[in-house]
Amino acid sequence: MNEIFFIDRCLGKKLADSLRNAGATVEIHDDHFIPNLKDEDWLRIVGESNWVVLTKDKKIASRPLELLAVAQGNVRLFAFVGGDVSGVIVAQAFVNALENMQRFIRGNQASFIAKVYQSGLVKPCKNQKELLRILPKTSE
Repeated sequence: MNEIFFIDRCLGKKLADSLRNAGATVEIHDDHFIPNLKDEDWLRIVGESNWVVLTKDKKIASRPLELLAVAQGNVRLFAFVGGDVSGVIVAQAFVNALENMQRFIRGNQASFIAKVYQSGLVKPCKNQKELLRILPKTSE
């Protein structure tokens, strides 16, 4: 399984280089979207492209419009939660987590939000069932 990882613009290009060096396929936000595009807009597009989002925006899991975009777009999202550390440390955390993220993807249906820790540990944050609960009910 060769996932395509999408790097949110808050992470920068160091992470892309580190992941590519570890054998991952990577796409970068600014190669596809204007810099100030709202998260809820690009999240849907990235989900429809079946790419896996990497971010350090921990608040994504608590903003209603972004949660809705994750749920509707079948987004698979990993958020770094190791605090305010250098880009090098964040990049190393995602490289350390690469195998764990791939295992998590295999074991969990989209959409989901998972946390990535500095050690490379990956833990669930919001699963498909929790995300689907927030979708507006369609009238029959």
